[in-house]
Amino acid sequence: MKKTFVIDTNVLLLDPHSIYKFGEHTVFIPFIVLEELDKFKKDQNENGRNARYFARLVDQHRTKGSLAAGIKMDNGGTLQMSVLHPDPKVLPNIDLKVNDNSILMACLILKKQGKQVVFITKDINLRLKSDALEIESEDFETSDLTFDELYSGQREVTVSQAIMQKFEEDKFVPISDLGIKDILPNEYVHLHLEEVETTNHSATKKLGRYSKAKGGVVPLIRKRDGVWGIYPRNVEQQFALDALLNEEISLVCLVGKAGTGKTLLAIAAGLEATINRQIYTRVLVSRPIIPMGRDLGFLPGDVNEKLGPWMQPIFDNIDFLFGNRRGERNAVSWEELINQGLLHIEPLTYIRGRSLPAQYMIVDEAQNLSPHEVKTIITRAGEGTKIILTGDCEQIDSPYLDSINNGLAYCIDRLKDEEIVSHAVLKVGERSPLSEIASKKL
Repeated sequence: MKKTFVIDTNVLLLDPHSIYKFGEHTVFIPFIVLEELDKFKKDQNENGRNARYFARLVDQHRTKGSLAAGIKMDNGGTLQMSVLHPDPKVLPNIDLKVNDNSILMACLILKKQGKQVVFITKDINLRLKSDALEIESEDFETSDLTFDELYSGQREVTVSQAIMQKFEEDKFVPISDLGIKDILPNEYVHLHLEEVETTNHSATKKLGRYSKAKGGVVPLIRKRDGVWGIYPRNVEQQFALDALLNEEISLVCLVGKAGTGKTLLAIAAGLEATINRQIYTRVLVSRPIIPMGRDLGFLPGDVNEKLGPWMQPIFDNIDFLFGNRRGERNAVSWEELINQGLLHIEPLTYIRGRSLPAQYMIVDEAQNLSPHEVKTIITRAGEGTKIILTGDCEQIDSPYLDSINNGLAYCIDRLKDEEIVSHAVLKVGERSPLSEIASKKL
């Protein structure tokens, strides 16, 4: 039996293309949802852009027939929009001046007409109301994955003594020798000896990266003197630094909880590649402007003064890096690098329409970006540009995103099989013992 999916406003604001994701079934948009979308159309943020885009999308379908009667879409489904007159007998003692209640009334009327109704909304409370009224309801997910199933970018492989010795001598082992068929480009491999699996002796474990071009596992890039005064403290940080310093990789996604060193490693590698190795023309560091908790309102001062509180976490990391180099001869300050144009820190607000060639671009807190915003950022990359996305998918401040439908997780899932893309998960907190305890137990 065909179903009728009633779509809430928050779903359309998250993904205007959601109307195409219900197969051959009917997608019903209540009239009150159109009114709510109309309130967003003048906004200059992501919600405003999606509201305007959805209006243009539906207007194209309107030329094919009557929306009230239903219009066939290319995917075989039907798009329908109409006014359903409220019936007090269907939903008694409920205030229909509340928009959410009006949407639920539409669901009940459609159900009374004999249709199998499924209400799709991101609003948890509204799903609870739906259950109380015996309306089937579901969350809208842009992916079928759960966060735990998200690609980790690494795996452990048990090997024989012969293969371990071959890898150590040749600095290469064919993927066929490891018996792995489903490995992805730039996936990191932790090789163990089959006889000894629980030891830290260097002869019993090796780290490598799968190079699709070479058809096997190659050693990691290592810097004996550190990267801008930073040394990796665990296996995951070694994987991350390899991806950050590898010129063959153009996009790196770093995921990890607070204190795992995502931003610090990314900035250190960017300074190393730009200042010391001169591969890129400058390091561009940015982050979305989304507050945690209640916003303080408008900030006084010029543009730089307004951005100060938002960009302070980046400056903290840069201060730490340059503090490590104060004793070195000919060391420069980060203020000098900014004045020379080698280091630039800015918000993501005005990135649309730009082209960024030969730059090392770091986007911090990328979990607060929508899939569309991440696409906008990555498509800004010009020739020779490398983009680093860092974030924690379990610390999201945007009300319309969650751990799996945010832009960072979306990017990892969609681009994991590309040869110029790499991904690393950082699990161990290295900021301080107190920070690690808080991350685990609070």
